[in-house]
Amino acid sequence: MSFLPRTTRTIRHTRIPLLPLSPARPPCSRLTLSLPSLQRSLTNHPTPSDPSRPSDETLHRISLHRLEAQQQAEKNRRTYYSATGFLLGMIAIYFTATAIDLPPPQQKLDSPNNNSTSLLDNPQPILVTPPSFSPPDTQEPVPTGTSTVPFFPRHLLFPERANPPEEYQLLGLGVRTVSFLSIQDIASFQASLIRHIAGDGASTLVAGEKDKLRAELYDPEKGEALWSAVLEESGARTLVRIVPTRNTDFGHLRDAWVRGLTARAQKDRTGYGDEGFAQAVGEFKKVFQKGEVPKGRELVLVREGKGNLEVWIEGKGKMGYSEGMGPGMGMGLGIRKRLGVVGDERVARSIWLGYLAGKTVSSEEARKSVVEGVMEFVERPVGTVEAQVHV
Repeated sequence: MSFLPRTTRTIRHTRIPLLPLSPARPPCSRLTLSLPSLQRSLTNHPTPSDPSRPSDETLHRISLHRLEAQQQAEKNRRTYYSATGFLLGMIAIYFTATAIDLPPPQQKLDSPNNNSTSLLDNPQPILVTPPSFSPPDTQEPVPTGTSTVPFFPRHLLFPERANPPEEYQLLGLGVRTVSFLSIQDIASFQASLIRHIAGDGASTLVAGEKDKLRAELYDPEKGEALWSAVLEESGARTLVRIVPTRNTDFGHLRDAWVRGLTARAQKDRTGYGDEGFAQAVGEFKKVFQKGEVPKGRELVLVREGKGNLEVWIEGKGKMGYSEGMGPGMGMGLGIRKRLGVVGDERVARSIWLGYLAGKTVSSEEARKSVVEGVMEFVERPVGTVEAQVHV
């Protein structure tokens, strides 16, 4: 069997017709079109670098260095210009302030009508009083020896406690505590002192008796007993007036007095060691709540005839009290506000003894001043001190 015929037919029937080809271009024409492109590629290709020329990286570093130098020079110029302008401005201000003659301020010869004039702006104290009472014709300021509180009044009016106002006379003052002791019932106080030295019936003291009284007042034990008896028996109304020379607060003042009360209770348990005195000390602490006592503002402790202790503070300040009539440089010209009362007379008497008697007192200068004031009282007949005319 032969497969050739079948194979021939298969090839013949499956033959794929060929597409007609486009006429071929001449080879020389195709070579002519491709030569310019080849020439351009060969011409644009970078040539090897010349070793004698600097590289691109070196050129970049040089350019950055020059740019940084230019920027730094610009900053320096701005700094120089700013400094020069500042100096010229300060020089111009100085010459303007010193070269121009300003006219002196005009002096006002008329006295101000405002009663709230600050006394700190005046070299001499000006007495400004609340309108509820009329002051005495003369008010003699007493120098204290300190520039912070230069004056204390010799007579202190207390219109807030009574009408007509109570008047207290200065007995002595001390610079350390800048406080003084004043008395109102001078005759009873004077008679009690004289009676303890010269006996009943005497109206004044002679030279020898005065020396004896002075010695007893300075003696730690006798002075404490004498002052304690006078305060209890005379019934004289006295007060201690305190004017701080710098800003302080209630806590500082209260702690100092409480330490004295505690020490006296430990020393004399018979007279001060009972429960009643401890409760009175607690009441005294409650009187002094949180608050400040600015420099030049007065704090007054008043001991009534029966021994009740009243605490008063000069108004106007951060504690919200009544507006005072101006700081008085220790003259007490503001409206006073009562802080509280302690009924036990031993509290006031103990505080008074801390200023007047004992081996150690709050201010030795204040005690000396009080003793000298007492000597002036006892050398005059009883009852004549109140009738003194002050000029």
